[in-house]
Amino acid sequence: MSTTYRYVLPVEQTEWKFDGNTETFFTWEYDEPREALLQLYAKGKKQQWDAAERIDWSLDLDPENPMMLDDRVIQIYGTDIWNRMTEKEHCRVRHHLQASQISQFMHGEQGALIATAKIVQTVPDLDSKFYAATQVMDEARHVEAYSRLLHEKFELAYPITPGLKALLEDGLSDSRWDMTYLTMQILIEGLALAAFQRIRDQSKNPLASAVNAYVMQDEARHVAFGRLALRDFYPQLTDAERKEREDFAVTACWHMRDRFNQREVWERLGLPVEECLAIVDQSEAMRVFRSRIFSRIVPTVKDIGLWGPQVQEAFAAMGAIEFASVDAGALLENDARVAEDFDTRMRARDAASAIA
Repeated sequence: MSTTYRYVLPVEQTEWKFDGNTETFFTWEYDEPREALLQLYAKGKKQQWDAAERIDWSLDLDPENPMMLDDRVIQIYGTDIWNRMTEKEHCRVRHHLQASQISQFMHGEQGALIATAKIVQTVPDLDSKFYAATQVMDEARHVEAYSRLLHEKFELAYPITPGLKALLEDGLSDSRWDMTYLTMQILIEGLALAAFQRIRDQSKNPLASAVNAYVMQDEARHVAFGRLALRDFYPQLTDAERKEREDFAVTACWHMRDRFNQREVWERLGLPVEECLAIVDQSEAMRVFRSRIFSRIVPTVKDIGLWGPQVQEAFAAMGAIEFASVDAGALLENDARVAEDFDTRMRARDAASAIA
């Protein structure tokens, strides 16, 4: 069955296209690349993988709790709304919430695919074009993996949320290459890494955790690419130009903090939407989520030099300033190691099966 028929809303109601401003940049400087970016490019070439082969698609999801996540991550868990439900209704909530989250991963990866193709076209440096070309393939693979997970295992998909749509449009419609980097490589990829990590580390389903672990291995390189490129570029900006980027980052972070409330799921399930939204806003699960999403963003924003007073004040107001001391590079290196550990465990499992 086509993915079109998996959506909870007809795609005709949610299709999205817009005119983006793009400036094509050719460079004739071929022999002065930056060593750090070339190393990332080399790593990107070596770490290409096939989603059809590396992931064991014979594994299934639990129909009652697809990714086998603790119910305490559900923001309405333990409330009167939850307690009035039957177990069958609880299963439906789990199914829809998890399908909605994976759907946003899939849509975000398509946004990253388009954004990275744009970076190849617009970025002025050849070493960045080289690396971005490897990322285009990465993002295509991620869309493939998440769409297969939704189509074959969840058999359900959600349209892109207004919050994610607005962020993507900001990054894709700006003609300046660094704004595409800032939106995608730093903010949206940072948010995604935190969301992927929750499933990678907390899901007891081996298929769901493996998909996210492998995607994170790639995303760690992508964020490192954004850090290197912008850390070199932002010191060249005027104070006014830097403030514009800082203002944008602050607005986008507030947006991410407040808009991802899964309204579409509550509406689809026929639950009292406004009551659910009020519960979500005050829930412990949302407090943890809001904290976690900035664990990857704050240290990177600081590292690339967007660290003026208004940025620090905003992160303090969000309760996220503590992440400024996190070693962003160490986090990204760990993401790569965890993916390799998944490979090791899979090879051990296959070897044990062969002996048996």
